[in-house]
Amino acid sequence: MSARHTFHPHGVIPAVLLPFFDDLSIDESSYRKHLRDVASVKGISAITTNAHSTEVASCTFDEQRRVLEITQDEVGAQLPIVNGIYADGSMEAQRLAKMAHDGGASALLVFPSAIYTFGQKPDMAVEHFKRIAEVTDLPLIAFQYTLAGGQGYPLSTLIKMIEAVPTLAAIKDWCGNAQLADRQIRALQTRTPQVNVLSTHSAWLFSSLVLGCNGLLSGSGSVIADLQAQLFEAVQGKDLARAQNIHNRIYQTAEVFYADPFVDMHNRMKEALVLLGKIPRAVVRPPLTKISDAEIQRIKQALIAAGLMS
Repeated sequence: MSARHTFHPHGVIPAVLLPFFDDLSIDESSYRKHLRDVASVKGISAITTNAHSTEVASCTFDEQRRVLEITQDEVGAQLPIVNGIYADGSMEAQRLAKMAHDGGASALLVFPSAIYTFGQKPDMAVEHFKRIAEVTDLPLIAFQYTLAGGQGYPLSTLIKMIEAVPTLAAIKDWCGNAQLADRQIRALQTRTPQVNVLSTHSAWLFSSLVLGCNGLLSGSGSVIADLQAQLFEAVQGKDLARAQNIHNRIYQTAEVFYADPFVDMHNRMKEALVLLGKIPRAVVRPPLTKISDAEIQRIKQALIAAGLMS
């Protein structure tokens, strides 16, 4: 059932994974089960799809549309859906945004263009978001990458984007710098209207949340959404002892999910779901490749240490 929720991006937003068959086609049945499993977690505010966690870079336009259709069918009546807009060109980003708008998404997560690695000007980012806002009035979430890689937006650019595009309602913060993360929270969440900072510093989630983020958006929520929801609640309630205890469990998974090479993070989460009996296989699409048996054993030990399996 399709539904559109009025949604200002905030709170705990897991980014789900996308199961595949051995022939690399989408395993729709397993994806539906995974969606229902994550959506059943108490304390989450939305679900994200068509993002890094669903291997969006290897999905065609039609596959992305189908993934959104399935997501709407399974959980659209229950939760807002954040749909990723992953495109290097603004025209393709606009086409994806129109598809997601028509498909019932409640917010759009806009990835930065890879062309920024060659150099970035503020008017480029402004133009990209303006093009998207021409075809949808949905709230937009800017995915804030690290500045060192060239795809992150300097704070001054973020301000110009917000001033030029009123529907820019939040950032998914992966700046990788605690000082800048703090600065962004102070600059954006004190604005009127408020622009929320959603942490995706999942390798150091506890530390990032205590700075005052109004939410989190995380691929590891595909595995530990319940722990993330509990952590966010404890931090918001200023219950430090409880937050530290939950963090100690999350730490076990973060150490294996976000180990080097970082690119394998979602491969590892798929293996974790297989170990937990929640999906049947951990197939990933090229150029991603399956991780080693030794690493799978490390993930198993981490799940045990986190109290997620016996």
